[in-house]
Amino acid sequence: MAKKGKVTVAAAKGKGKAMARPAKQLELVPAEPQARPARGNAAAKKVEARGRAVPAQLAAVGPSAAGPAQRSAGAKAGPTALGERTLEAPDAGAPAAAGPEARAPRRRATAEQMAQKQREISISEFFTKNRHLLGFDNPSKALLTTIKEAVDNSLDACEEAGILPEITIEVRDLAFEASKTQELTKGEGRFVVIVEDNGPGIVKAQVPKIFGKLLYGSKFHRLKQSRGQQGIGISAAAMYGQLTTGQPIRVVSRTGKGKPAHLFEIQIDTRKNNPVVTRDDALDDWHQEHGTRVELEIVANWQQGQRFVNRYVEHTALSNPHCTVHYLRPKQERLSFPRATEELPKEALEIRPHPHGVELGALMLMAAESKSHDVKGFLSTAFSRVSPAVADEILKAAAWKGRVRPRDLAEDRHLAETLHKAIQATRIMAPPTNCLSPIGDELMKKGLVSFLHVIESEGPESDGDQQLDLDSAGTKKKSRKEKEAEAKVAEVPDAPPEEGVEKIKGHNYFIATVTRPPRVYRGNPFQVEVGLAYGGSWPADKPIELFRFANRVPLLFQKSACGMTEAIVKTDWRNYLLSQPKGSLPVGPMALLVHIASVWVPFTSEAKEALAHYPEIIREIQLAAQECGRKLATHIRKKQHADYQAQRRSIFELYIEEVAQSLGKITGKSPAPIKREFLRVAEQVTETELEEQDKALKEASDKVARNPRRRDEDE
Repeated sequence: MAKKGKVTVAAAKGKGKAMARPAKQLELVPAEPQARPARGNAAAKKVEARGRAVPAQLAAVGPSAAGPAQRSAGAKAGPTALGERTLEAPDAGAPAAAGPEARAPRRRATAEQMAQKQREISISEFFTKNRHLLGFDNPSKALLTTIKEAVDNSLDACEEAGILPEITIEVRDLAFEASKTQELTKGEGRFVVIVEDNGPGIVKAQVPKIFGKLLYGSKFHRLKQSRGQQGIGISAAAMYGQLTTGQPIRVVSRTGKGKPAHLFEIQIDTRKNNPVVTRDDALDDWHQEHGTRVELEIVANWQQGQRFVNRYVEHTALSNPHCTVHYLRPKQERLSFPRATEELPKEALEIRPHPHGVELGALMLMAAESKSHDVKGFLSTAFSRVSPAVADEILKAAAWKGRVRPRDLAEDRHLAETLHKAIQATRIMAPPTNCLSPIGDELMKKGLVSFLHVIESEGPESDGDQQLDLDSAGTKKKSRKEKEAEAKVAEVPDAPPEEGVEKIKGHNYFIATVTRPPRVYRGNPFQVEVGLAYGGSWPADKPIELFRFANRVPLLFQKSACGMTEAIVKTDWRNYLLSQPKGSLPVGPMALLVHIASVWVPFTSEAKEALAHYPEIIREIQLAAQECGRKLATHIRKKQHADYQAQRRSIFELYIEEVAQSLGKITGKSPAPIKREFLRVAEQVTETELEEQDKALKEASDKVARNPRRRDEDE
């Protein structure tokens, strides 16, 4: 071993001499393991750590550059795989070499320990931490969401029972009532939201589950138009109130005259998603013969949220002309929206799913639950528009050999996939539309008129993404000049009397409505309605007001992300005599109402604030908007016609008297017949020019109606 050490030193001193002769292969000698220090000795641990931190890059340094102790350590460690170079003493700042002595990372947990931490998460516990998904993003928005969910339930219950709804919405500021001051709460505070209806009431046994259990209801599994869909809304509002104030939801309900009313106070066990009834009393003297009263104490921001609530109440009255709405607010007078019709909306009937909208997994699940003896009976009983003859066509396209039972489809994915492809390849009639209950042209027009009679808009807010707060506009005090201008307008109408023009508060509004035939997306029937109100005192230099509705429910947020907005923006309103910046809503004195009725509205989130961008739905909204636009263009042309005639006639009248007098003197005739002849010629000339303009505009409008995607293709 000493001789080998000398060769190593020679190689380190004379580089050329070592390269001249072949290097002798040295055997590897393992280093002697050091004794492990005691656990309590901290100094020994430091020494051990230094000993383990041997730098790999110092292995090339020869023994001559090291001290005797280091050369001795190198001799013990032996040569490395680099040949004649030995391992030298470690450097304090160098990284440790990876080797068999490197300690493996300590395991933090075993699979058994991790399994003990796993548990089931209830749906209420999930939404407690993710309440923004349900529309409870902030206190101002939570106020609106709470009111909306309660009102939607009241309207659905009244319509299903065949009762003309009368709903009272009340918001109370607890701090304002307690302090008796003249100032409302600024910023966040505690508010009580009360919604009361005259509906059929709720059976006593169902009240705790409806208000204290998420994903519990009667609408999720039914293919029928309704405002609620998932059974989350009102119980989520109760959960938000319990989370922010610790107070339970209070519910009073009575199912009929002569029956006792029941008062409940309900909390939610979020760990188990179960209701906890803290109070259950019978009331004999409740003022309603039948109905439900919901009372919630929540943390809200009335200062910022009241404009959204005001807008929601106004738009609910607009889309539900059969409903009477009473609205009570802190420090303000009671506001009532009387119903515009005594007629209830058409009853929506439940239908079965359409086969073209069923996916493979759902088909297998339905087959597993079927009680039919064969596939033909399964198809005829489980789906709409599948008669025995259509079922035979589907089975013929599947080309099965032998008899197949429904449970075979549930167990064999290949069989189910064959049937699914055969269904898609077979022509089947569109689903029935008696499951829909649209507003209708007549009721939509009555709703617009009633809406404009109660509150008249004076223009949108400065924020382009927010809609109009018509309440503040209607209550704004008008100056003396504005009142005089309204009086003049009342005496001299701004448009000639014609079909579709309504005089409201001294202003003429042109109102047009369109209801499209039902269509289908993913097997779900839907129907689109569009209405507009043009003119009045609305500003002509600002974007139009777009009111969005889904199953008669106003959509107030995420306007720019909604499929309805995209459809209106894509419509070329320049063909209908409105200016429109590229990629924006048209500009003009107009409010546009867009409503979609469907058994399952494709919202972008559980908060139900915007419509998904389905091509079939966007296309239908465009067609309805274009039909309304053609009616609007006809009205604008008639108005332009009258204005143009009056303008040309006024120009002639400036000189016609002198011309008639002069011609009378020259010809010796009376100037009166000459003046009448000039007026007749002026009217004929202006009429001819306007007819040519109308013809050109009508041709352009018809061309767009035949090919509504022309603009998109050009772009």
